[in-house]
Amino acid sequence: MLRHIDQHGGGVFVYTHHLLREMLALDSQHQFLLLCSKPGLVSRYVDGERVRELVLSAPSALLWDQVAVRLVERREKVDLIFNPKYSLPLTANVRSVFVCHGLDWYVMPRASRWIDRVSHRYLVPRYADKANAIISVSESTRKHVIQYLGVPEERVHTVYHGVDEVFRQSISREDLERARQDHHLPERFFLYCGQIYPPKNFGRLVRAYARVGPERGIHLVVAGEHRWLCDDELALVEQLGISSWVVWAGWIEHQRLPAVYALAKALLMPSLYESCGLPILEAMSSGCPVVTSNRHGTLELSGNAAVLIDPENVDAIAQGMRRVLDDRDQRFQLIEAGRRHAGEFTWRRCAEQTLRVLERAGSVELEPQDGFRRPPPLSFTGHS
Repeated sequence: MLRHIDQHGGGVFVYTHHLLREMLALDSQHQFLLLCSKPGLVSRYVDGERVRELVLSAPSALLWDQVAVRLVERREKVDLIFNPKYSLPLTANVRSVFVCHGLDWYVMPRASRWIDRVSHRYLVPRYADKANAIISVSESTRKHVIQYLGVPEERVHTVYHGVDEVFRQSISREDLERARQDHHLPERFFLYCGQIYPPKNFGRLVRAYARVGPERGIHLVVAGEHRWLCDDELALVEQLGISSWVVWAGWIEHQRLPAVYALAKALLMPSLYESCGLPILEAMSSGCPVVTSNRHGTLELSGNAAVLIDPENVDAIAQGMRRVLDDRDQRFQLIEAGRRHAGEFTWRRCAEQTLRVLERAGSVELEPQDGFRRPPPLSFTGHS
């Protein structure tokens, strides 16, 4: 299910793009049917007889998931439905797996729009009941799926993201200077990379930066976009009198990000909630020190290779910025440790482990399902 593949270029798109590319490249006998909303998807990834593309149309996302995919499942006699994002056709008669990219809606329910809360309250638990397996992108997410959705632990499997090899490659001075010019980057800057909405804690980040950046002559570059419920946080830039110090770079193409990371003094990611903050691994791979939160997915993903701070304490965030600037020995250690740590995360490994979950989920003998009946668990224990 690839309805989301042409949406915004955030973490779920990056995940789906790389997972699909690597999984289709694996040596397997499986046949893949890619369901999308626009033509031309297959040619991006593979040229082979075992991969087909179907373009499905529907007046809404809900009807696309629940009706269009269901009709294809019945007509094509597929064995298993896989969605790299959450949602499944609830009346499907075949095995199914989806990926949970985080449950900030449950951990921080007030940080979601009301329409999303309705979906999370009534649909997500049913998707979780329907799935024969759920892939979580971190152990933190796995625990939240078990806690908030009541899914038996044997049906939830942690498979970490990978890091694109482009972030591990050396960058020439010419490319660095080109990136600086193209994105109007200042000489010295901290970097925030990602969308802006309540779990990202952008307001406290700005307050902390205002205490450190201007007095040190270091700008703040914001590479991302405003999503929802953060107008007050965005307004802080002007209220604190630091407008001239903040550069709004907007979305930066994935292939251009390595140079931006390499130029930054540090990546700032003091999120209140992250499931698996991919920018952390990208920054580490690019030799950029990371200042991030001491909780949830950021703590898990940092691997003792980042400056960890209390995201609810503005003073702590500011002190983390000062540490990465003032302690040269620690800065060098962070860069070296970060490269080693991020080197353990590859999209090939992610694809192999994901396919293993799909194969095991597909091997379960199902009883006929009626409505929202819970499928039987997988016949193996543990998690990838």
